[in-house]
Amino acid sequence: MAKKKLDKEADQTPSSLSKIVAYFKNETIHFVIGLMLVIFSVYLLLAFSSFFATGAADQSIIDSGNPADLAAVDNHVKNYAGSRGAQLASYLINDCFGVSSFFILVFLAVAGLKLMRVRIVRLWKWFIGCTLLLVWFSVFFGFAFMNHYQDSFLYWGGMHGYNVSRWLISQIGVPGVWMLLLVTAICFFIYMSARTVVWLRKLFALNFLKRKQKEEGQVPPMGETQEFTTSQPQEVEFNLKRTYKQNSPAPIKDVPVEEPQDDSFLYTSESETVSKETNEDEVTMVFEPAAPNTTVVSTEDSGNGFEPGFDVESAPEEEEYQGPEVEPYNPTKDLENYRFPTIDLMKHFENDDPTIDMDEQNANKDRIINTLRSFGIEISTIKATVGPTVTLYEITPEQGVRISKIRGLEDDIALSLSADGIRIIAPIPGKGTIGIEVPNKNPKIVSGQSVIGSKKFQESKFDLPIVLGKTITNEVFMFDLCKMPHVLVAGATGQGKSVGLNAIITSLLYKKHPAELKFVLVDPKKVEFSIYSVIENHFLAKLPDGGEPIITDVTKVVQTLNSVCVEMDTRYDLLKMAHVRNVKEYNDKFINRRLNPEKGHKFMPYIVVVIDEFGDLIMTAGKEVELPIARIAQLARAVGIHMIIATQRPTTNIITGTIKANFPARIAFRVSAMMDSRTILDRPGANRLIGKGDMLFLQGADPVRVQCAFIDTPEVEEITKFIARQQGYPTPFFLPEFVSEDSGNDVGEIDMGRLDPLFEDAARLIVIHQQGSTSLIQRKFAIGYNRAGRIMDQLEKAGIVGPTQGSKARDVLCMDENDLEMRLNNLQ
Repeated sequence: MAKKKLDKEADQTPSSLSKIVAYFKNETIHFVIGLMLVIFSVYLLLAFSSFFATGAADQSIIDSGNPADLAAVDNHVKNYAGSRGAQLASYLINDCFGVSSFFILVFLAVAGLKLMRVRIVRLWKWFIGCTLLLVWFSVFFGFAFMNHYQDSFLYWGGMHGYNVSRWLISQIGVPGVWMLLLVTAICFFIYMSARTVVWLRKLFALNFLKRKQKEEGQVPPMGETQEFTTSQPQEVEFNLKRTYKQNSPAPIKDVPVEEPQDDSFLYTSESETVSKETNEDEVTMVFEPAAPNTTVVSTEDSGNGFEPGFDVESAPEEEEYQGPEVEPYNPTKDLENYRFPTIDLMKHFENDDPTIDMDEQNANKDRIINTLRSFGIEISTIKATVGPTVTLYEITPEQGVRISKIRGLEDDIALSLSADGIRIIAPIPGKGTIGIEVPNKNPKIVSGQSVIGSKKFQESKFDLPIVLGKTITNEVFMFDLCKMPHVLVAGATGQGKSVGLNAIITSLLYKKHPAELKFVLVDPKKVEFSIYSVIENHFLAKLPDGGEPIITDVTKVVQTLNSVCVEMDTRYDLLKMAHVRNVKEYNDKFINRRLNPEKGHKFMPYIVVVIDEFGDLIMTAGKEVELPIARIAQLARAVGIHMIIATQRPTTNIITGTIKANFPARIAFRVSAMMDSRTILDRPGANRLIGKGDMLFLQGADPVRVQCAFIDTPEVEEITKFIARQQGYPTPFFLPEFVSEDSGNDVGEIDMGRLDPLFEDAARLIVIHQQGSTSLIQRKFAIGYNRAGRIMDQLEKAGIVGPTQGSKARDVLCMDENDLEMRLNNLQ
């Protein structure tokens, strides 16, 4: 029995302990404790602040008796925090640390905010910083105001500062104390801010270059040495590291480093590691020459920083990298003075707000009730929602009425209302009502200014925000193109497709910087997108052949789409090297300087391909256009490439099953036949629209009726002129050159007497990596796709690599460098 009792107690003890631990881990308990800490810090702040004004009057009361007597003299204490507040302020300020006791309040408030999860901070760093500042300022004020301790009620450094400063003076004298305070302050700033270290390193690097150039007699003019661009300090710093590495007598062992968070930082590259220890040591530059097929890496512990570096067998692409700058990379710095278009560039319509005509609404209500009643359908309630161009009547039928019976009365209700066309939603999703959409007799214009200037759009956090117009309930309708990720626009001629495309492009121009977004505009009609040609060097992307910024030729369209496919493949290679899944994660890594630009990494802007009159392209080019479009639509979402195609012929031979499957977001303007509506939306409805920008947006289960914002050509022209007048890039965004497989198969016409200057270096690169890839040459030597393809053809002619194998890499015919040298000698 005793044994069973002991076992039972042993079983209950851990459970009770776990309950206690779980109780204190509860987020509610954390929030309550954090709130109490914040309130207590505010209370101490009130006590400390009033102590400066009322401390002299309260000092005699506090020193006169014990704490129990203070209750009798509460009315005589003038401190705003009461007698206990006066006692705490006197104890912490006079008896302890002086004025620096305010740092105690700072730490209590920060700890409370962390427990409340209002702000995420590293509490241990705040504790160390506040403690060091508390002690340092206490000693400083105690030393500086040592002679005033007998003449004032306020001890600026407290008794701690007074006693410590007296002891330091007895040990190192007054000048020594000043020097000690100065040195500790400098060390503290170096510890707390890595920017100080970067500034010192840049200063030393600049002085070193000036001295070296002066010794060599190559001192440039003043205008060239005093001004450094963003990239120059990085290059200077990196060259200095490599020079030091060559002169270093022996490798230095790696040291533990803190986790690169907040102001700490870590440098690594392919053959060297530069680390900064953020505990006690100064900046330590460490250069560890890696053995062949070996790289120096750091592993991250579970919250305890990084382990010391060690050698593991790993590919160079898996090496961790941290850029030579602490500040994040700013992709907009090249055009840092760029100003976004203003709202006043767009037209303002006085009568764009919807007005409710009660006579019209009552007449329509009576007609709807009478029409339904004439067919034996009774309704219990009816409700009207007036939109800019359409009014939605929500009716609730009586029990026992079949919905299909109401749906079949669409034409009869339209006849009774004398309307151009009505649309019945039976039932309305999420509601127990049936909707009847009736056009207004006096429709209102939804201006571009009203939707672009709306608070919803201006405060949007979408990656690619697009605002289309307003819904029936007068709400601004917008979506994120990155979530779509491709949009199909269709509708009959003159129903608002061009205005809708203007609204899409204008939305992006108002929200995105030229460094973050590029357009590929395809316009077979040659007149729709011509107004955007003036922003060629800001927002447009094209082939690097000097052609027109707006692609109008069908052959150029095919080449451009294939070039976008090459750009897509290149981006996927970079994502693979960076170990990320999408362009947003990649850009975040690049901005935080965790990707090495020397390995081909770069900031990736979003690319939006807009194609007008897609049906004309299909008729003229057929499969040559459909195949790259289908490939882009299937794969390009993750790499930030999105497509918007528009057509006025929504037939099955234009909008094929492949196109529909990869374009989940559809915008349908008015069409003439129900079959066209089914082709676009897989349901009727678009044939019942009233035109003039009236559209249905489908992304998911049920379409949403939207009145498209009216953005006219003069408005777009003003916006593009505003952008064109500002400084732009020297050239447009060049897409990679596309070389068809057919052009690369005929290697017999290659002149081996005129080899590319990079031929031998590329051959050695291919043999070392044993990978015959054109993208590898392009990435390593930072050259264009066309030149890399010519080098690959020369390598094939020389017998170094094999022929093309489709999407696979070529076979490397040279097994080692000795074989390669023999082949290169035979070519000479």
